[in-house]
Amino acid sequence: MMRRVFVHLFAGLLAWPAAFAQAQDIAPDTPPASVPGAQDALYQNALQSLAEGRKNDASETLARLIEQAPQHAGALIDLALIQCSLGNADEAERLFATIETRFSPTREILELIGEARDSGCKPTAPASSASVNIGRGVDDNVNQGASNSTFIVTGPDGDIELPLLEDFLPKRDGYTTVGADYVRSLGSNGSLGFMQFQQRRYDSMRAYDTGALYGGIESPWRFGAWTLRTTGSLGVTTMGGRAYQKQAQVQARVAPPLPLPANTQLYLTASATHTKYLTLRTFDSDVLEARALLAHQAGTLAASATAGLLSDRARSDRPGGNRHGNYLTLSVRRPLGWDTSGELAWTRQQWDSASPYSPELLIDQVRAQRTQVLRATLTYQVAKNQTVALEGRMVRNRENISIFQYNNRQLQLSWQWQYP
Repeated sequence: MMRRVFVHLFAGLLAWPAAFAQAQDIAPDTPPASVPGAQDALYQNALQSLAEGRKNDASETLARLIEQAPQHAGALIDLALIQCSLGNADEAERLFATIETRFSPTREILELIGEARDSGCKPTAPASSASVNIGRGVDDNVNQGASNSTFIVTGPDGDIELPLLEDFLPKRDGYTTVGADYVRSLGSNGSLGFMQFQQRRYDSMRAYDTGALYGGIESPWRFGAWTLRTTGSLGVTTMGGRAYQKQAQVQARVAPPLPLPANTQLYLTASATHTKYLTLRTFDSDVLEARALLAHQAGTLAASATAGLLSDRARSDRPGGNRHGNYLTLSVRRPLGWDTSGELAWTRQQWDSASPYSPELLIDQVRAQRTQVLRATLTYQVAKNQTVALEGRMVRNRENISIFQYNNRQLQLSWQWQYP
């Protein structure tokens, strides 16, 4: 019931100018209902907090606004509905009575108040959503086998060309994927808890089966005109049916209040990730990342660009030691008609190590990795909460150490169901 109350909230606010005018006839000595300057900024901040699910923050902001402008009917009705949704029935009823006696509410506003009273002002049930996806695909280089069948090393007597073993050459196989995501609101200030599960099973190359289970909490914050979202997560991945690595991450994303063009958003993100390998302890590392995302909506076309800097700090004697890198991702998405949409994305990433990879294995070059990924997706809306997607992916990995160079192509058809 309270979910319906908040759906009607913004429609109800549109009717308040008439209520304001009627209220002036009842209380002619009170100031106008419109609130300029700082008070208007307070009201906009409260509405923004409410839109982000931060009911406690919205309630505090509205209470401060009402202290400054007792005749702000919009703030009163908003605060009353928030208090009702939080289960504070006595406070909500006091505010409802204030609105009814101080102003002359329209019929729509009275119906809104009546519906809130009928609900009993019980705390709103936590909102949740979930999705399940199943896919079938083919991968022409499951093991990231080298694109060159020989490896050239430099010895005392010159270059030596060594043929690679069959295990180091590309292997093709089909696979099946299963995944699920679950998100649930936590508390009354916009925090979310989430769980993510993914599993990929190959038809014959079972040693490369992968799985992942992650969970975490995301919380929104606001500092004046700045919006911030923080995330903490923990996860574990498997390979070949065995635990492979554990990961912990903290992340902060801020939206700076810059004068950007219409329908344009800028987000700045910083994160720190600790990865622990259960069978390859020398590969344990900490990765620091800073990235900027610029997104723009032009009619039905959505475009975005993401640029990031990376610093990968080895915990022990990892081959190549520390490394640093950067990446750039460009993507566009638009509807194509007949309930179909298309997306095209390109990523370029580079890593540069700090020291020779492994001199004892005759690999004394300092590794320099350059990877490009091209992804194209075609999505068809089967039903309101069901989609089918066909995705193609091409990877071209070029390095100064030939044994690590590889090409990869994948084609996957998947079905996704979303709730609600």
